[in-house]
Amino acid sequence: MKKVLIANRGEIAVRIIRACHDMGIQTVAVYSQADAEALHVLQADEAICIGEPPSMKSYLKVSNILSACEITGADAIHPGYGFLSENASFAAICESSGLNFIGPSSKAISLLGDKAKAKQTAKAAKCPVIPGSEGIIKEAHEALIEAKKIGFPVFIKAVAGGGGKGIRIAHHEDEFVSLFHSAQQEAQAAFNNPDVYLEKMIVDPRHIEVQVLGDKHGNYVYLGERDCTIQRRRQKLIEEAPSPMLTPALRKKVGEAAVAIVKEAGYYSAGTVEFLLDKDLNFYFMEVNTRIQVEHTVTEELTGVDLLKEQLRIAMGQKLSVKQKDIEFKGHVIQFRINAENPANNFAPSPGHLDYYVAPGGPHVRIDSAAYAGYKIPPHYDSMIAKLIVKGATREEAIAVGKRALKEFHIGGVHSTIPFHLWMLSDPNFLNHNYVISYVDQLIQEGCQFVGLEPLI
Repeated sequence: MKKVLIANRGEIAVRIIRACHDMGIQTVAVYSQADAEALHVLQADEAICIGEPPSMKSYLKVSNILSACEITGADAIHPGYGFLSENASFAAICESSGLNFIGPSSKAISLLGDKAKAKQTAKAAKCPVIPGSEGIIKEAHEALIEAKKIGFPVFIKAVAGGGGKGIRIAHHEDEFVSLFHSAQQEAQAAFNNPDVYLEKMIVDPRHIEVQVLGDKHGNYVYLGERDCTIQRRRQKLIEEAPSPMLTPALRKKVGEAAVAIVKEAGYYSAGTVEFLLDKDLNFYFMEVNTRIQVEHTVTEELTGVDLLKEQLRIAMGQKLSVKQKDIEFKGHVIQFRINAENPANNFAPSPGHLDYYVAPGGPHVRIDSAAYAGYKIPPHYDSMIAKLIVKGATREEAIAVGKRALKEFHIGGVHSTIPFHLWMLSDPNFLNHNYVISYVDQLIQEGCQFVGLEPLI
């Protein structure tokens, strides 16, 4: 592997470029017309425009990306996250074209990207799964019979789902059929696949995910869990590790379950196995993300393992540089997603020109960002400005560092989620880890606007 084309943008493209440069690998940035002045374009060894601002005409246009590889002589593609990262067809095209796809095989992406098949894989690995239908259900009347067997409330989920799309919750029998059709229609529109399945709704869960690595030689490790329970509309806002809810024994059990699942799938590269944790601390398999995650930074800071470099080594056929016995979990790490959104107005998008951008620094603070003063955040893509990652010896110390760093973070010209994060770091329920997945949505429904640094107690 001599030259890697990064089929992505933003902070993850910058992160990949840095890992490649550390390893002496040349890089190619691709960009849309809206990203001509983006940081990843400036930092890569070469850059090539692949289309108009809409993703479908640039970052999702496979022919243009492959043409960029041919023009620049790139012999590998890193898809980052989002866009084409979990597209089995794209991975297969790369494989057939002789390009090194830096990720799992197309076969593994196809298997685990289908949530019904992924669930079967977890069952085969003897991992606890959420009760639900055996595979997809196409007809509403058949689905209703199955829903009654499972027991309400039930999730109706798109097999090709992601980002909270193609999901409906039926609390009662009389609303089930209309919600079933609604989920199918949204799944068709979002993923060009209307297939859905049913799953028992675990009431008031925590969201726990486990980072795994596997190489092409059959070696696997888990690198601890991340607690991603603070979400809005199923979009993560704060991630931390270790989870305040897991004991060392449960951590080991969940980690080994995650490894068993990816082994069963013949998976290699970096991946994340997601679980729900109920109030009795029972965990249930949810899905596998067959890519690097936004929150991989949390695991890197907790373990000291560079996940991007591991991905590159695995793609080159090398063995993992670490074994399970080598991995240590040191301290406590929290990541805050700094998005261009207005938390006082139901997190409305706030794209625009960054009049100023002053990132925090000092001990135990990491910033992953593609933003700079004068940069214009385009309206066409995700609204992330930066990821702020902080670390402390304990959760309390990490929270203190987080408060300091958030107060030092100055962004002008757009709204950001900084006030939300400061509010949350003073919220008694957050401090006492007394919250579930629906917590932020419930606060919004109650009219909370996350204004000011201190919540009302």
